[in-house]
Amino acid sequence: MERRSFIAALAAPLAFAQDPSYTPKQSDRPEPMAADEPGFESMFDGKTLSGWEGDPKYWRVEGGEMVGEITPETVVRSNTFLIWRGGEPADFELKVDFRITSGGNSGINYRSVVVPDKVTPTNRFAMRGYQCDMDGQRRYTGNNYEEKGRLFLAERGQITRVTGTRKPVIIASAGDSHELSAAIRDDWNAAHIVARANVLMHLINGRVMSVVVDDDPRGRVMKGLIGVQVHVGGPMQV
Repeated sequence: MERRSFIAALAAPLAFAQDPSYTPKQSDRPEPMAADEPGFESMFDGKTLSGWEGDPKYWRVEGGEMVGEITPETVVRSNTFLIWRGGEPADFELKVDFRITSGGNSGINYRSVVVPDKVTPTNRFAMRGYQCDMDGQRRYTGNNYEEKGRLFLAERGQITRVTGTRKPVIIASAGDSHELSAAIRDDWNAAHIVARANVLMHLINGRVMSVVVDDDPRGRVMKGLIGVQVHVGGPMQV
């Protein structure tokens, strides 16, 4: 199977405009997608990190894949990111296949900003913003965690509302967290992030993992950078 390496539809409302030739019928029912919707564009050329910025100590291209790695000699004291410099998307969809080692901790940040790193001042690639969490033990994969911000916005299986005046509240369930974790493989997984206005949806392997309705006008950010993380901890690869 061909793996997806960071493809995104950044002008999503235009990409999914209704075909004027389609006339709904009473017998019509939703059907599975046969392929990606129109409008997706590649963010990674499969050969270089052109268009991306990060510390080359941790990031490289190998075998046509983007690789983030921490070795015993390069253990980090702060989370650091590989940042896409192709724009600051607002409403978009992003699809990528990922694989992470059992001890790994990572994530895909979006609608994010670069911030100073007080722990490691030389780290120019610290970020604050929404994150689709990923880890090798499947404890956090699919969560919506706001890095250096409001922290846990939704755990796996939760549909939440965030107001900024209280803890996020669960308004519905997307499923049992343990049951959803069984859909996450130890090998390659397909992540799909949907950002529409103040609604943020994380899917893994076709399963909805979390949904956040962000009704916090002071805390939320409506556009920003996309980045991939290597996390504080032991040696890992993503």
